[in-house]
Amino acid sequence: MPEHYFSENPHSKSSPKKWKFNLKGKEYSFDSDAGVFSKNTVDFGSQLLIETFTLPKAEGDLLDLGCGYGPVGISLAKENTDWHIVMSDVNARAVDLAAKNSVNNAVANVDIIQSDSFENLADREFAAILLNPPIRAGKKLIYEMFENAADSLIAGGDFWIVIQKKQGAPSAKEKMEQLFGNAELMAKDKGYQILRSTKV
Repeated sequence: MPEHYFSENPHSKSSPKKWKFNLKGKEYSFDSDAGVFSKNTVDFGSQLLIETFTLPKAEGDLLDLGCGYGPVGISLAKENTDWHIVMSDVNARAVDLAAKNSVNNAVANVDIIQSDSFENLADREFAAILLNPPIRAGKKLIYEMFENAADSLIAGGDFWIVIQKKQGAPSAKEKMEQLFGNAELMAKDKGYQILRSTKV
């Protein structure tokens, strides 16, 4: 099977990169590498998710599910120092980079966990879960992540995703409506959609 950024232990030759990137008016420094998602820049979908996200009414930890090298979770932590952010990814290289980048950007209100979806998060509950789904992993796996997210949210918690219309946004919205009884289009730009469901 070919290696993807959602491989647990990428075997692609390390090719470290470092760059600075502006998110919501703050400059961040990111280390990245081969074998992780969007290794050369913060992808547009993640940027739109960061810009659109609003804090939940529920109180509790926030989860950046599939955090990669960390731009979503780290920017959340920097913007919201009173909140605790859990960042998780199946990819060991991405988890190492996320830990390094949390130090690079002086954020301390984070936990970074290697986990295949919710495997190592089963005993935790969250006030909000953010996901840029691994489209190439297939709809079955992605919808399992949706189902696990629904189980892992506290009452009043929010589930946020970013997905391109051409990569299944309409069916993803239907799945979210089925699971939560609601799904709202919060933003759209350049073919990307930000969808939010609330656990009621």
